Amino acid sequence: MSEPIRTGGCQCGAVRFRTSGKLGRPSICHCRMCQKQFGGLFSALVTAPDEGMEWSRGEPSYFQSSVNIERGFCKNCGTPMTYRHPGGLELAIGTFDDRSDLAPQIQVNYDARIPWVETIFDQRIHKEPDFYARQEAIISFQHPDYDTAIWPTEGVEHD
Repeated sequence: MSEPIRTGGCQCGAVRFRTSGKLGRPSICHCRMCQKQFGGLFSALVTAPDEGMEWSRGEPSYFQSSVNIERGFCKNCGTPMTYRHPGGLELAIGTFDDRSDLAPQIQVNYDARIPWVETIFDQRIHKEPDFYARQEAIISFQHPDYDTAIWPTEGVEHD
């Protein structure tokens, strides 16, 4: 049985990818470089297939973060997309259109984690109904979670 085709991309839609091979093990990395690349508490990555990985629109730009590591991102919107190392390419789980079955199975660089990261989901949940109604009124320029034939890389023009 062949692996399903998966698609994904950056927030603005300028960079899109397609995979058709078996993905590796999804992981969370707590290292400081991943925290900075993602602007978050950790990164969530999955290994791209050795074959069957293609950029279907554009390609990431890369920053060499260390001697043998390059970190890919969309030069238009800044979305962190890849972690490229001598052993292969990792894709940011958040960039996949369907992420539902990519739950991380391992944490790496655990000793570098932010100590309170383990309790973030113990915090109270914001449930103000008016807040969510206001969110629905936002006009989004984010690319949808599926491939499109074309997509504008910039929002509407302002006067």
